[in-house]
Amino acid sequence: MLSIIINHHKSPEVLKLCLAYLKQNIPYAAELIVTDSETIEKTELMMRCDFPEVKFISAKNNIGFAKSVNRGLTASRRGDYLLIINADVIISDQNAVPKMLEYMRANPEIGMLGPRLKNISGEYQPSCFRFYSPLTILARRTPFGRTAWGKRELKRFLINPITQQSSNPAIPADWLMGSALLVRRKAYEQVGPMPEDYFMYMEDVDWCRNFWEKGWKVVYYPEVFFYHYHFQASKKRGPLLDLFTNKYARTHLLSAFKYFKKYGLKVPRYGA
Repeated sequence: MLSIIINHHKSPEVLKLCLAYLKQNIPYAAELIVTDSETIEKTELMMRCDFPEVKFISAKNNIGFAKSVNRGLTASRRGDYLLIINADVIISDQNAVPKMLEYMRANPEIGMLGPRLKNISGEYQPSCFRFYSPLTILARRTPFGRTAWGKRELKRFLINPITQQSSNPAIPADWLMGSALLVRRKAYEQVGPMPEDYFMYMEDVDWCRNFWEKGWKVVYYPEVFFYHYHFQASKKRGPLLDLFTNKYARTHLLSAFKYFKKYGLKVPRYGA
């Protein structure tokens, strides 16, 4: 059995599209849970009128990504597997989720599996990575990223599926973007909830690290793909300027500070 947790924040039209595709392309009964932050009346009315069969969990305030996901995980009852997606993710292929489930069942050491993500235009979207180092943050947030050393660090950080191809289509990754994750319930129960140290950003990095440290593999599975309308709110105006003008960039830096304070500067490597 499968439980699907949809994380949402104030975009009811996007959520409606996500749910419509889910109902169309999940070829069996699944438990559907929408966990909503800073709930607005339009979303609440839509869920009540158009999707009464979906469990809807509202919140008065914006509680952040990890807390929102964890509320959905706690509310899930039926699934041996837990599919966590953001509301801006579209599953447009009836075979995608069954294929992921089949791969998880055949490989019991995998605790978390992530699909390939594509922009709505069809372009590849990076979603599997190696762990951050402080240099990664510098390379992504300052002009250091334009230097030879910065470019080398960014190349280390990003796992390129093309260069990792082998007879096995799946690629072990240090961490996966939290926008779309298939999690084994047994692993979740052992590892625990997504870390709530962060309001936004780094919680998926931390959670994946916990999976590896508990003996569960985190794997990127490019054999299937989901569409993801990915808006990079933390990166708008270019290096350095963002630190002063973009609150999401500042949130990212604060989350990175909390992450390195928690784990130190050592960068482990579990994946490819």
